[in-house]
Amino acid sequence: MDPKRVRVVVEGRVQGVGYRMFTRDLAARYGLNGWVKNRDDGKVEAAIEGPEEDVNSMIEGLYARDSYIIRVDRVVIARETPTGETGFEIRR
Repeated sequence: MDPKRVRVVVEGRVQGVGYRMFTRDLAARYGLNGWVKNRDDGKVEAAIEGPEEDVNSMIEGLYARDSYIIRVDRVVIARETPTGETGFEIRR
């Protein structure tokens, strides 16, 4: 199966609530690659790469519906060309 890569921008209460660590742990659960970082505008941005089914499952998980601290209002998704990135990191 060909890998899928997406860039996502997450809006809501996603800074100062552990959302980057949540995203890293979600990527580890699905065995995905990429990175996540806070943006200056209060949003969180991530690049996610791996098998399409797993990427789609992670995107659904980004809504953090079981969290009482995190509030996701919107996830904006843009497809990108896979880069073959390995590992998943939290960027500053």
